[in-house]
Amino acid sequence: MREGKLRNLADKLGAHVIEMEGIEGVHFAVWAPNASRVSVVGLFNGWDGRRHPMRSHPTGGVWDIFIPGLCNGDYYKFEILDASGKLLPLKADPFARQMELAPGNASIVHHHHFNWHDYEWLAARRANSTLDQPMSIYEVHLGSWRRQADRNQMLSYRELAQSLVAYVQDMGYTHIELLPVSEHPFDGSWGYQPVGLFAPTSRFGNPQDFKFFVDSCHHHGIGVIVDWVPAHFPSDEFGLSRFDGSCLYEHADPRQGAHPDWGTLIFNFGRPEVVNYLIASALFWVEEYHIDALRVDAVASMLYLDYSRAPGEWVPNRYGGNENLEAVAFLRQMNEQVHASGAATIAEESTSWPGVSHPVYQGGLGFSYKWNMGWMHDSLNYFGEDPVHRRYHHDNLTFGLLYAFSENFILPLSHDEVVHGKGSIIGRMPGDEWQAFSNLRLYYTYMYTHPGKKLLFMGGEFGQRREWNHDISLDWHLLNQPAHAGIQRLVRDLNHFYRSTAALYQADFKPEGFEWIDCSDNEQGVIAFIRHGANSSEMLVAVCNMTPVIRRNYRIGVSVAGRYRERINSDASAYGGSGVGNLGEVESDEIAAHGRDHSLSLILPPLAALILILE
Repeated sequence: MREGKLRNLADKLGAHVIEMEGIEGVHFAVWAPNASRVSVVGLFNGWDGRRHPMRSHPTGGVWDIFIPGLCNGDYYKFEILDASGKLLPLKADPFARQMELAPGNASIVHHHHFNWHDYEWLAARRANSTLDQPMSIYEVHLGSWRRQADRNQMLSYRELAQSLVAYVQDMGYTHIELLPVSEHPFDGSWGYQPVGLFAPTSRFGNPQDFKFFVDSCHHHGIGVIVDWVPAHFPSDEFGLSRFDGSCLYEHADPRQGAHPDWGTLIFNFGRPEVVNYLIASALFWVEEYHIDALRVDAVASMLYLDYSRAPGEWVPNRYGGNENLEAVAFLRQMNEQVHASGAATIAEESTSWPGVSHPVYQGGLGFSYKWNMGWMHDSLNYFGEDPVHRRYHHDNLTFGLLYAFSENFILPLSHDEVVHGKGSIIGRMPGDEWQAFSNLRLYYTYMYTHPGKKLLFMGGEFGQRREWNHDISLDWHLLNQPAHAGIQRLVRDLNHFYRSTAALYQADFKPEGFEWIDCSDNEQGVIAFIRHGANSSEMLVAVCNMTPVIRRNYRIGVSVAGRYRERINSDASAYGGSGVGNLGEVESDEIAAHGRDHSLSLILPPLAALILILE
């Protein structure tokens, strides 16, 4: 552990039900190298630290004890005296597999066998590369997706395994991404300030219930991604903060160990035991809970020593730079080990750090994917403009293609875009109600045809109007209104069409997978492009009209003559649109356009996108 290389650290530290010399009980172990005494306390000993002092292993700084008669479900904490003998606040177990909710915050002994039924899923996951597979992610906060209407009570893991999984399957998503489910004391942090990196939150049930949820997802062909937070941790006194009286998990220097924005503490990535702790947590979610991918939060805050700091408020690295070399080494090691376990990793990284999703052996950080924050900002800014002004912002549509293949990008319309006064996605669309909904349908269709995997936060799929509130359910009653139901129907159709159309996902990260037809018609607000699959026969044409004007006899060049079927029209009446289109198909003409020998004469619906397939 002192070398940072104990892969199964979670099997050594924490609380484990065992049998020792024919006696059943619980073995406890904790890392507290600077403590003068550590005891296990709980109801079983009246919370008296004199009853069960642990023995010290000074070489590694570990304390342990076997207590006969304890079993699953027992609550416990660690009572620690620092190096000078001062009594510290009672501490939760950093390796607890189950935790009591606030204000108790006790750790809970948990040891149960679960009968998994997803072995075929796991075998297929290892065999298939996800880079050339469809990935459409439904991002979810479990506590506010849907609640029991009569009591505003959150659904349990097992209830969600029925209702949420059935909904996601019907909507055609390939993955569910969960905002952090690691135990956290404050609801308003949405899980991004965790204290239990090995414990699924008890808000929705116990660890067995969470396994049931994951198993159900896999049974219905849905992958599970969890947000994982190794960048920082809260300063709650029962957690990791000054765990043994010293800055054990964090830096002692506040210029390195404290986040000015979030009031949290930063892990000391230069300490092997801390790195071992974090990697053990990542592997635990993959191996114990069969999680398919970890989305790593706030990667930029880890990479830069001067992140959100003024001059003089940070400490340069040994070369005088602002790169956090220890964090870079940790991320590379973590990614290699998670990939070796058969899972993927996703970086929420908001800067232009090179090679975030490139392999470690090529000098990259080793993530499988990176969120495309540039595309998200540019596209939201563009669609937020009144159509009459969009001609002056056309580069917001085209600039992203200059770097679209530099990383393995996911296009995120995440929870971050519907909180903190930003409103909702539909609320950013300009114009009257008809224009707003037309813009949103256009935006989603543009997103699904753009290179990159897809992510949409819950509520966005039916155009929720209000800003997201984690304390209440989504506004499902809006689906009684045709405009909202039309948005949902379009997203469902886009997901199913996307999954069945190789041209939309096979070559997401290769320049040959995308071809502009015309990106320069800013005056009429039209872009047209081709998406290609791995096979040259797999191709489609996408045309987007960003204005509320019907464009008749609009000609675009195509390389292959034939009949092009209108597979998706975001202005279709079924989606709440005006029903303008091309009567389902259009025949090419032997008229040159856009440098191609053949062309299509199209009717472009207002504020709408067309997806055409060559028959």
